[in-house]
Amino acid sequence: MKRRPWFAIGRNPSHAGSMCGRFTRYLTWAEIHALYRLTLDWEKGRNDAPRYNIAPTQDVPFVTAGENGAQRLREGRWWLVPHWAKELPKAAMFNARIETVDTSPAFRDAFKAKRCLIPADGFYEWTKNPDDGGKDPWHIQLPGNAPFSFAGLWAHNDRLGVTSCTIITEPASEPMTRLHDRQPVILDPAWYDAWLDPSTPTGELKPILAHDLDGELQFHRVSREVNATRGGKDHPGLIAPLNPL
Repeated sequence: MKRRPWFAIGRNPSHAGSMCGRFTRYLTWAEIHALYRLTLDWEKGRNDAPRYNIAPTQDVPFVTAGENGAQRLREGRWWLVPHWAKELPKAAMFNARIETVDTSPAFRDAFKAKRCLIPADGFYEWTKNPDDGGKDPWHIQLPGNAPFSFAGLWAHNDRLGVTSCTIITEPASEPMTRLHDRQPVILDPAWYDAWLDPSTPTGELKPILAHDLDGELQFHRVSREVNATRGGKDHPGLIAPLNPL
């Protein structure tokens, strides 16, 4: 069977998988830390193990507003648990759609008062292979492997003793439209303070999210090994480019 070239697959994708459902954070903490104004010495000097296949419900670090204009590092479950929930949500809560983030009961309280930034250096998306119907993963990043921040929300649930977060997504623009119809909001660092500030008026928040870096994204196809989160599939080979078909 004659194979279609990778660029043809990209321009006419059959979307598979959730957006945004996996991401990477393998740069050194010093490289990622440079994005923020963290306050405590241990936050500045931490040395997290590199992660190449972070999946929903796993714990991730995220950044919130701190005291006196600084920023604070927290850690929590990547799958938002609203402060009012009586049990862990079964519905997918690792993404919040920008269209309804201010009106959905699951997200509206956090949108008003508990906004965060989630450090990363890449994420994955999938297209359906026309030859065998399988899911082909793509690793997506900024030029030069630059670290970045997803715009997110966070919550703490006292009843369940759970701190958690979620990533905001929006309709895709170029070049992500070649892979998927949605993309995570990768916020321009110039707007970090306004996004995190609890006093920012709610009516200004969605316009802030329009200041994203998503138009700069680049991507390459990677091994289907990344499709599995069980069995320790978390190593540098997961982001290695495959040769175009």
